[in-house]
Amino acid sequence: MCAGNESTVTEFFILGFKNIENFKFSLFGLFLLTYIVILLGNVSIIILVSTCHHLQVPMYLFLRNLSVTDLLFTTNIMPYMLYLIVMGGGDMSITGCFIQYYVYCGSTYTQSLILMVMAFDRYVAICHPLHYAALMNHKLCRHFIFWPWAICFVLFPIEIAMLFQLQFCGSKIIEHYFCDFAPIMAIASSDTSIVEMEDLIFSIPLMLMPFVMITVSYFCIVISILKITSMAGRWKAFSTCSTHLTNIFIFYGTQITIYMFPVGEDTFYGKTVKSLLYTVLTPFINPIIYTMRNKEIKRAMQKILYKKSKRTSPIYPMFS
Repeated sequence: MCAGNESTVTEFFILGFKNIENFKFSLFGLFLLTYIVILLGNVSIIILVSTCHHLQVPMYLFLRNLSVTDLLFTTNIMPYMLYLIVMGGGDMSITGCFIQYYVYCGSTYTQSLILMVMAFDRYVAICHPLHYAALMNHKLCRHFIFWPWAICFVLFPIEIAMLFQLQFCGSKIIEHYFCDFAPIMAIASSDTSIVEMEDLIFSIPLMLMPFVMITVSYFCIVISILKITSMAGRWKAFSTCSTHLTNIFIFYGTQITIYMFPVGEDTFYGKTVKSLLYTVLTPFINPIIYTMRNKEIKRAMQKILYKKSKRTSPIYPMFS
């Protein structure tokens, strides 16, 4: 129970971004454009993989699910973030806040596991190409797609139930632009040690271990690439791996720093910038990395556009 001179908090005030009055509409326009690009890029991937039969292979099926997590992740955060930029902050019920945190965690950790699955797929394809068809069969792929979603969205109601047991008295200001773990813990009035331990326990198998597995997979891939005799082939393969690894290190580096070690000395702006790396930059980069540099995706897009142009082109009557 709260002390006599403190009232029980029934809703939070999400602070958003500080001191942006002079350029809030420019910031709003930038993030709105980024959100539109994220939507268009990921929806395009989902449509292409779903409609093109030659893309019904493990790598692109995993890519489609990665795009779904990006859509869920960004749609859960960015529309309300845009509202906060314009309004200078906003109220959110405790239930609404915890639901946003649940969707955020579910999509984040699902993405973490899918990235691990994609790294394993590339490891098998490059390091064991003769066994690829036998290992990455349809049954295994279905399991690789189902279990990341099931594990994350079934486990996290446990943590949400623990959050509802916390007491919030006095301060209701969340110094962030969405409901995140560390800002929620910062304003909780009751003991948070059990919730923090539970969050750490979830983070190890769902965030840290996939990062280790991805690192090991790409290390093996690099060893295999070094065995390629052609310098052009090596450079092309290394270029692709470096792009993927950049994205992975941005995603996992910021997540591990913030969530496994949440009690830091970061300033408000430092935490905001780090958070923007994975809430905005990573979903923005993903479609570029996994489509614009992929010949099969570009070929599928050109094929669909060509068919559309043929259907919409006028047919003129022939006169003899």
